[in-house]
Amino acid sequence: MSPHASNRNSSHNAIDKLDYHPPRSSRPLLRPDGESESSRHSRDTSHAGSFFEQVAEGIMARDRERLQRELVRWLSFAWAIVNCLCAGSITAYSLYGHIFQSKLHYTQLEVNIVSITAELGMYLPVPAFGYLCDRLGPGVPSFLSGILFGLGYLLAAFAYRSGPPPSADGSGWPFGIMVVAFIGVGMGTSCMYLSAVTTCAKNFGRGNAKGIALAVPIAAFGLSGMWQSQVGSHLLYVRNPDGTRGDVDVFRYFLFLGIMLLCVGVIGAVALRIVDEEEMIDEAVEELERSGLLAQDEFFTRAADIHGYGTMETRDLSDSTFDFLQTEAERLKLHAEEEKRKKNWLLNEETRRYITDPTMWWLAAGFFLVTGPGEAFINNLGTIIGTLSPPNASSTTSAATHVSIVAITSTIARLVTGTLSDILAPPAPLHQHRRGVDSIENSTASLHPLDRPGRLSVSRIVFLLTFAFILSLGQLLLASGVVQNHPSRFAAVSALIGAGYGAVFSLTPIVVSVVWGVENFGTNWGILAMTPAAGATVWGAIYATVYQRAADSSEYGIQKSDNDVLCYGRKCYAPTFWAMAICVWIACVLWAWAWRGPGGWKRRGIAV
Repeated sequence: MSPHASNRNSSHNAIDKLDYHPPRSSRPLLRPDGESESSRHSRDTSHAGSFFEQVAEGIMARDRERLQRELVRWLSFAWAIVNCLCAGSITAYSLYGHIFQSKLHYTQLEVNIVSITAELGMYLPVPAFGYLCDRLGPGVPSFLSGILFGLGYLLAAFAYRSGPPPSADGSGWPFGIMVVAFIGVGMGTSCMYLSAVTTCAKNFGRGNAKGIALAVPIAAFGLSGMWQSQVGSHLLYVRNPDGTRGDVDVFRYFLFLGIMLLCVGVIGAVALRIVDEEEMIDEAVEELERSGLLAQDEFFTRAADIHGYGTMETRDLSDSTFDFLQTEAERLKLHAEEEKRKKNWLLNEETRRYITDPTMWWLAAGFFLVTGPGEAFINNLGTIIGTLSPPNASSTTSAATHVSIVAITSTIARLVTGTLSDILAPPAPLHQHRRGVDSIENSTASLHPLDRPGRLSVSRIVFLLTFAFILSLGQLLLASGVVQNHPSRFAAVSALIGAGYGAVFSLTPIVVSVVWGVENFGTNWGILAMTPAAGATVWGAIYATVYQRAADSSEYGIQKSDNDVLCYGRKCYAPTFWAMAICVWIACVLWAWAWRGPGGWKRRGIAV
């Protein structure tokens, strides 16, 4: 008998825990078997918890990403307002335009040449700057605007400091240097303004607040001339010999503008960003496909030939990780190139459709006829005021005051029209401008009108026509002669023209975004915004010619010195402003035709 057996017998057959061997079929005492029901339940619970945890983490990650996008959207909007609040320095030209006459001995024609070249620099390159905004983003033109502003104003400051040019029997820099400087200022103005407005249009143009989203930065642009003219006249001024405050110190004023605008433009290169642009492009392409306007375009044929959109060659498991990653990198690179090519194709297609639309040309013609007179009035405020009172009479008003009046009324009109157009304008479907002739939406437009029953709706074109007429009232008031010898009445002229001009400049880009979409807004608005350059050139030259002819006559001309010939009386300006008012009325007819005429927006089912 073994020692263990004897021990068990001596312990009355007691079973020690070390000797207990349960059968295989029985359940273990300390832990369940791996295949048991409780184990499977525990594992299922663990897997379910892990799944819901991953879902929760995914939701939180999406929320964080959405909040980050919204933060970028609103920060870009805030800096766009700052850009516009600084960009309109050229609107304060009347603050120092008359000083060019008195200090540099420029003729009225030369003063107008400087402002006209600034207008040309501001408007003619706008399509190119808009192209940069659409293709490369708003940061690039913002940075470029800072450089152009800095160089332009610094050059103008030292050209002014050098004194009268040789053409005026002086020893200063040639007159052409000042012209070149203001070309840079004009280009910087359009760069900074367009980068800001394009950012706001693309970030908010697909929502219900597109009007106010564009009106706020455009209104800020109008305010820029006001606060900058006040800084010049109240802080950067020259003291008269008797200790009183004189005109603005042009040299220091130009230095201030050049340094400030350089900093604003450089910061804007980082701060201005467009959110969800790829999603916007994809939606536009899909809508073109659904609308019937895109029928087996060769772009998509080439895209399918290059790669199968998501297809990828399979590889054996024996291939190296390096080969797999290289294949993935090539696929991602191909996808990125395809996305870029798709964006360029869409923007080119949108540009083609825009410039071949006859209603765009009617809109542009009216914009030319309205903005040209407005620009000419703002640029010549100082000389117009000088014609209202006899040369020896004490002036009861100043150019800075009326620059501020124009800026304030323009700002109020822009905010009011932008807000009211969002509230009262008929509801506009997101892709209404891409409706094809055979699309379902277009065929049922007559069955489902855009204007909801019982809802008051006022088209943006009604606002546009109303404020254009208000602008013409200011021109009529000046042309009629009731302001002559009553300079205090000139405030009404400035208020009416400022309100009309501001509203037109606010509503027109909103109309462009509604009728032709926001994907190509920079280029589209840039093409239309060229027209004020021609208008400012034509009307600036007309005003200068009428003024100079009256000044050269013995009845209206006033000889202040050997080189200064000023003008006093109605004949210095009245013919110009009668013609301006008539042109504004013609513009109203053209806009009404684009809206309600055959082939107009109303007939095409586009709610404006």
